[in-house]
This record gives sequence, C-alpha cells and structure tokens, in this order.
Amino acid sequence: MRIAVAEDGGLFRDGLVMLLTAIGHEVAGCVADGAHLEELLDRVAVDVAILDIRMPPEQEGGLESAHRIRASRPEVGLLLLSHYAETRYLTRMLEIGTSSIGYRLKDKVASVTALGDTLNRIADGELVLEPVLADRLVDRSDDRQGDLAALSEREIEVLRLMAEGRSNVSIASRMFVSVKSVEKHSAAIFAKLGLPDGNGSHHRRVLAVLTYLRAYRPAS
Repeated sequence: MRIAVAEDGGLFRDGLVMLLTAIGHEVAGCVADGAHLEELLDRVAVDVAILDIRMPPEQEGGLESAHRIRASRPEVGLLLLSHYAETRYLTRMLEIGTSSIGYRLKDKVASVTALGDTLNRIADGELVLEPVLADRLVDRSDDRQGDLAALSEREIEVLRLMAEGRSNVSIASRMFVSVKSVEKHSAAIFAKLGLPDGNGSHHRRVLAVLTYLRAYRPAS
C-alpha cells in the first residue's frame, strides 16, 4: 500500500514512517502540513493519506485538507489522527464521508498491529472510529437505538451494504432491486432502530451504520 503522511510534529511523523515501513507499506511522501500534502497528491498516487487534524495552515488544517482531498480524489482513503477524542472533529469527519475514512487517537495506533489493521480497513472501504467516539454517537444503553434483531434479513443486508459505504444506487444494483425498494428498506431500518426524521437523513444513516459496526465488527 502506498501512503502519504501529513503531520507537523517531527517526532511523531518519524515514528509513523518507521511503523509504516515495518508493516511493509511504501511511504510516498511525508510533509508537515495539509497544503504540502495536497501538492504531493498532485504528483503521486497513494492508497491512503494520513493527516493530523490540528496542523497548518488552518487551526484544523487536517480536516480542511481531508475535505478537499475527498472531493478531488475520492479514491484515496483518509486516516485522521488526533491526541484528543473530540465529538466536533468526528462530526466534521462524517460530513467528509462515511467510507474509506477513519478517526483514531494517536496513542491508539502507535503499534504495528493497530496501525496496520486500521489502514487495511480503510483501504477496504470501511468507516473506522475510535471506540470512545462511536460510543458518543451510539450509546449502548440508549433504548432508542433499538435492536438489530428486529431487522429482517433483507434489512440487515441493506445495512451491511450501507456500512461498506455504498450509496442507495449501488445497494440497489448489488441486490438487484429498485432504488425505491432500497429507500423503503432504509426507512424501515431507521424506524426500527429508533432514529427519527429529526436527526436528518445523513445523520440517521451514520448512526445506523455505527449500530451495525458495533454489533458485527470487532473493537478497534
């Protein structure tokens, strides 16, 4: 896998390069801010870009750059790193996308195993979140989230494809049904999971995906 790194902390940046090399990935470039990362991606193709959320040129330059990269290069996976588990960062990240993207704490990916697993999952199209951040969106004790056991097999399949980051059109194609049928299944999923219209369609979709991930995927 080819990786680009944007991190303004010299020591952590060097550590990332060492970990990536140990895993067997190719580091296509290593820069200190988002602007230089975007310039780098104009010259080289990468599979995943790793960005520090808080770095130049803006206060949250990593998020700004990630947004522009996703818009111009949707094929590039994004791993956002921070020292802090901030809900506002998570919300902004989810506005960028819900597939091939992750938000992890720096001290949680400071090992070959954790970093390698995170990058593989992002490259496979997954949404990868620090568990503490997922907990803030989907509270285990919140009865409004409902129970996946209430979903039909067809609805579970739709939710699984949602969790892969697929659009309704893509889900319909994969399941050989109409887009309208997928929309009906989605509405049923949101209702059974206790996600009312007031949350907004994008937010409900994210919450439904997180519910699925916590039920079927191992903790990060």
